[in-house]
Amino acid sequence: MTDRVLIFDTTLRDGEQAPGFSMDQAQKLSMAHALADMGVDIIEAGFPAASDGDFQSVNAIAKAISTSTICGLARATEGDIRAAASAIEPAKKKRIHTFIATSPIHREYKLNMDKQTVLDRAVKAVRMAREFVDDVEFSAEDALRTEPEFLIEVFTAVIAAGANTINIPDTVGYATPEDIFQVFSDIKSRVKGAENVILSAHCHDDLGMAVANSLAAVRAGARQVECAINGIGERAGNCALEEVVMALRTRSDSYGIETNIDTTRLYGASRLLSGVTGHAVPRNKAIVGENAFAHESGIHQDGVLKNVETYEIMKPEDVGVPKSELVMGKHSGRHAFAERAKSLGHNLEPDKLESAFKAFKTLADKKKVITNSDLESLILGRETKTNGPWHLSSLNVSAGSRPVSMTTAAVMLTHDDGHVKKEVALGNGPLDATFKAIRRATGSVAKLDDFSVRSIGAGADAQGRSDVRLSLDDKSAHGAGVDTDIVLAGATAYIDAINRLARMMHSVPKKESSASPIPIEAS
Repeated sequence: MTDRVLIFDTTLRDGEQAPGFSMDQAQKLSMAHALADMGVDIIEAGFPAASDGDFQSVNAIAKAISTSTICGLARATEGDIRAAASAIEPAKKKRIHTFIATSPIHREYKLNMDKQTVLDRAVKAVRMAREFVDDVEFSAEDALRTEPEFLIEVFTAVIAAGANTINIPDTVGYATPEDIFQVFSDIKSRVKGAENVILSAHCHDDLGMAVANSLAAVRAGARQVECAINGIGERAGNCALEEVVMALRTRSDSYGIETNIDTTRLYGASRLLSGVTGHAVPRNKAIVGENAFAHESGIHQDGVLKNVETYEIMKPEDVGVPKSELVMGKHSGRHAFAERAKSLGHNLEPDKLESAFKAFKTLADKKKVITNSDLESLILGRETKTNGPWHLSSLNVSAGSRPVSMTTAAVMLTHDDGHVKKEVALGNGPLDATFKAIRRATGSVAKLDDFSVRSIGAGADAQGRSDVRLSLDDKSAHGAGVDTDIVLAGATAYIDAINRLARMMHSVPKKESSASPIPIEAS
């Protein structure tokens, strides 16, 4: 007899809070659709009270997704709870996730509250959240460093107040699997009403044990695991969704637990997140890394050729890794392109499919062999690309050897309102000159926080992928560009980031909340 564990994905909340992983609304919507298509039970879409942008993104996801429960995070304050309720209001299935820290160190140094005040705040927050939604989750932040008796007291009280899910987070990633198993077992047996709610695990990876700790929680009775694609999140990250899901599936003999996840979509979701954030998946990453199903050792290769089970405990196709590298060229048709896109985990809307197919044809005139990686880049570019206001019309670069010659870049940009800007700049190299010219043309004063370029595939005709992250005030945006010309890829990425920042800066403000000035933290 199998049991089921709910998958609560926090890629768009805890994951997005990590430095360098912020996403704009369009990027979050793309990820939310991928998560819903995968079968994620609960999508924690954001922290509505944290910023206007977060509120709007949560609200947009609540309107767009109907299959998954859409969750908004809220501190145990009236303003936060009202903001979360308003943001998720359009959702077909909705949840408010409210929290307060319970450990001695957090009570004393962060909240400046005694136990009774924390307990009262927790109960009041749950009761208020239940006025807006029927599905309320409560988290005791830093639960694993909280006195066991106080933790039991808090959980007993919030269950009585109406909480449906109790989250027991290892906020600082300090616990071991043995710790987790003991705490969950105690709570399950000692908290009054625990048999009527779902116990949830939210484990951070500071000691590299987030997945192991989450599995220990499941063994002790947790029936919800909070995790993120590629394990992204605060500091060292969260429990990786793809790892815990495949561990439960592959070792069903040990756990007897199922999830609702379509595992064939794991690879595509991982690559989509990498594309929208600009952070490459490590080659040795479990489940979705490039080396996850690669065998170079002669002994391993010999064994796999005779029987794949000698060194593979999972099939690549089970997690959505394409079975083969389909060689496509300029004579390949739209149907073949669409089928390959689908096999890579992307069901494109007609307009985006047409745009990606045209880009594919253009690339086919430049490259002899087009690989899955090339196609992924084309598709991701169409799925997440922003629409203006600035568009690159032309770019010309003249470079020479130092110290005799400086690089010159001339750009022509077109704005959505129709006006054209032309600028020329000198730089220390093609990219430096190009970025300077673009800044002059757009009038951007954003700071360049990060720039990278890497090869897609191999060979002299390989495409280059460029990632740019810009920041202005408290806003940060990532842009990406792909081309066989890495300077053009860099220019495209830079303009993409400028456009995203422009949209963030001109977003419509939400109504003011009456949130108290408790520091914004989360489990």
